[in-house]
Amino acid sequence: MKASAMRLRGFLRKESLQIARDPSSIALALLMPVVLILLFGFGVSLDARDVPIAVVLDDGGPIGRELFARLQGSNSFEPERSPSFAAAEERLRAHEVEGIVRVPPNLERRLADGSANGGAEVQLVLRGVDSNRARLIDGYFQGVVGTWIAARGARGEPAPAPVAVANPHVWFNAAGRSTDFLVPGLVALVMTLTGVLLTALVVAREWERGTMEAILVTPLRPAEFLLTKIVPYYVLGMGGMLLSAGLGIALFDVPLRGSFASLFVMSSLFLLASLGIGLAISSAVRVQFVAAQLSIVAGFLPAFFLSGLLFDLGSTPLPIRVVSHVVPARYFVSASHTLFLAGDLWRVLAPDALALTAMAAFWIGIAWRRTGTRIDS
Repeated sequence: MKASAMRLRGFLRKESLQIARDPSSIALALLMPVVLILLFGFGVSLDARDVPIAVVLDDGGPIGRELFARLQGSNSFEPERSPSFAAAEERLRAHEVEGIVRVPPNLERRLADGSANGGAEVQLVLRGVDSNRARLIDGYFQGVVGTWIAARGARGEPAPAPVAVANPHVWFNAAGRSTDFLVPGLVALVMTLTGVLLTALVVAREWERGTMEAILVTPLRPAEFLLTKIVPYYVLGMGGMLLSAGLGIALFDVPLRGSFASLFVMSSLFLLASLGIGLAISSAVRVQFVAAQLSIVAGFLPAFFLSGLLFDLGSTPLPIRVVSHVVPARYFVSASHTLFLAGDLWRVLAPDALALTAMAAFWIGIAWRRTGTRIDS
């Protein structure tokens, strides 16, 4: 037992020194989280803000001017008056504006006469090249119009169709900020880089540098060898998680409604699964370049596209949804969103925790079997 502990300490020190002497590992684990958080926090947004739109007031009365003032007061739009619908269409074709709002002629008189139906609706024309953005802009416009209609109804004044106005209440992300959704998911991406990409190189690097032969003649056991590869990168990966979460909370006011203990447990399970994938790849190939390519295909790309970080998996085709169930990042992104935006809802977190535990055991088991075969041979 004492000899085993001495071996572990010696090889853990050796692995830690190797990481410390490799600036790329430190940069990938600790500098990359800062870059990703700043990039996604400041540069990537799923919200529609300051959208340029042309407003055509065929009815230039008070009702049209009131709608224009409502659009001006919204953070979502930058309305500009256009002299005619034809001129607005030209600006839309030239990509100078993303939509046209048209107040139909005689709207004031139609409302006064009680004939709002049949041509008295406010018209919205959108450039649908990006269909998702067009739907988003339409939703924001409907929100502005709904608030306007509700205000007119409260004053007892007639309003254009639609006359039924919903009173929405948003749970978990009441501010409606995409940053609060993106930043928790980025933690999974950061830990995937450390867990899969870095560990995919560790065993292959030993073979390329010729140090594996020296390890083979030591009394180090396969389980001990695997442990010396897992522990340093686990510490590095958890450091990246803490840095990412801390930056998200401090810089972008992302709420953490769950406990840090729950976040630590879910992060540990996900990181162990990622480390298992990286070590399984590393133990299967002896060339670092090939190991790096496999880690990108098997780890980073699925974590980016099949985890729900950017795309709603519920709207993807059935085969894609089926494949996403074997991606550990899918479960951690779900758990991360729950912890940051909702809290410690273990009825939601427990299935994700069980899936990550099973994946961690599976991949570490494969890495152990592959490593055992190589060291014993």
